[in-house]
Amino acid sequence: MPGSSTVTVHADREVRPSRAVAPPIYQTAAFSAADAETFAQAAVDRRGQDFYTRFGNPNHAQVAAVVAELEHTEAAMVTASGMAALTTAVLALVSTGDHVIGQRSTYGGTASVLLNLLPRLGVSTTLVDQTDPEAFAKALTPQTRLILVESPSNPLLQITDLRAVADLARAHDVLTMADNTFATPLNQRPVDFGIDLVWHSATKYLNGHSDVSAGVLAGPAELLDRIWDVGLLTGAVLDPFDAWLLLRGMRTLPLRMPRHNANGQALAEALHDHPAVSRVHYPGLASHPQHQLAASQMRGFGGVLGVEFVGGFETADAFLGRLRYARRSAGLGGVESLAVHPASMWRGMLDDDQIAASVPPGLVRLAAGTEDTADLVDTVLVAGRVVKRDGVLVDVDLRALRTRLVESRDRVAAAAGVPLDGTWRPQPKAA
Repeated sequence: MPGSSTVTVHADREVRPSRAVAPPIYQTAAFSAADAETFAQAAVDRRGQDFYTRFGNPNHAQVAAVVAELEHTEAAMVTASGMAALTTAVLALVSTGDHVIGQRSTYGGTASVLLNLLPRLGVSTTLVDQTDPEAFAKALTPQTRLILVESPSNPLLQITDLRAVADLARAHDVLTMADNTFATPLNQRPVDFGIDLVWHSATKYLNGHSDVSAGVLAGPAELLDRIWDVGLLTGAVLDPFDAWLLLRGMRTLPLRMPRHNANGQALAEALHDHPAVSRVHYPGLASHPQHQLAASQMRGFGGVLGVEFVGGFETADAFLGRLRYARRSAGLGGVESLAVHPASMWRGMLDDDQIAASVPPGLVRLAAGTEDTADLVDTVLVAGRVVKRDGVLVDVDLRALRTRLVESRDRVAAAAGVPLDGTWRPQPKAA
């Protein structure tokens, strides 16, 4: 099988209607047919590309071909967002009276589907501790039809034992879906562990440039046909130009992810023992309670980490305000670093009690971009100088921290698989 870089460049060749080296943008709402028979067939072809763009488009087909090969699945399809991928799939796979199992630690939009949307439709849900495989077994009922997992989870970076969940579900004739947004298929392929369906917010790492809103689903063609049928009715269609941008972004995914992995690891190491930080959530740290499980099912640990500050929201907010390169934003997975306070970000999707049950108030989600590692490490250390002691925010002496980072930089780089070439050398900042 070709490598991931070859796949992202060439996997769509068979679905390119043109001989152009760079795929054209098929910016059209509809396509013509030469005769009645061709038209009639195009009208019933699932996930086609030459009838009506709500049904499919060549740019959609090109993205789907690359995603399917990256994720080791039979087929794939695109939607207008990651949430469109999730909701369309769930509506296609469950009905009134069914039961769905999800995770307590998961993206706020997924949690809202489980806690707020599905119960309104007569679908019962149970959220479990994903770190305990037995919790999924205990939550099963005769009505369970679907298990939704996310590993690593957003924003606590908890790990789900994908094989254990897949084996459990298959034994009870239950479908499984995994959100692979944080990991990407470069770091983890859920279907290799028995998961049935994979979805992404392709807005994030797959696109990688913060200029597209898109979602993808990958899995067996039979399941995707069922989801596609519902997608025709919900109408969450990806614009052809956005699909073209997404395809262009995916071409460089194998080049970008090693840098995201290296920067995420470096930032986690930098903040792990910082006096302002009470805990760093990152599966690449040996101190992560599920590090061994993560290492067994991931090839890299991604660029996102959760950082809890000792002073709660006040310290977290001060940290966000002092970051030089990472901007305060709800996004992640782009070439630029971004940071956000999840408890504030998710107030539009979850109520206060639901947020309090899933996200610590002093947690910052830090998404490392592809900037030079040294610059990112240095800026988080400077921003982290605000630590709350006895109710007062004071500066922290960074000399010992920088010394420790210089001593450990080669070990971190080796673990991330990216040579530093002398770039990670934190320079002292003026007081």
